[in-house]
Amino acid sequence: MDIGRLNKRITIQSQSASYDAAGQQVDTWTTFATVWANIRHKSGTETIKADVLTSTVKASMRIRYLTGVNAGMRVVYQNTVYRIEAVLPHVEDKRYVDLVVEVLNGSST
Repeated sequence: MDIGRLNKRITIQSQSASYDAAGQQVDTWTTFATVWANIRHKSGTETIKADVLTSTVKASMRIRYLTGVNAGMRVVYQNTVYRIEAVLPHVEDKRYVDLVVEVLNGSST
């Protein structure tokens, strides 16, 4: 892996639950890790659902090998939120992990 290609700073977040003063559950996102990544946008589509134009962008984000990342997390890059759909580790020598991510229109921090 060419380390020079890891040129975008991303934040991986995990969802956690806490409770407010009234005892209601509040879901929040907390930083799991901030790492360098190589981002490659793979595809994009636009469709109309319920009379609303919806766009979907799929991307791959390659990071150095990191344990604990899972499909329930998300990535934030330049105020855009990406949902992690799959985590594909390089199992032979554990040099990197590819995150398969998706962003939907209107997703921002």
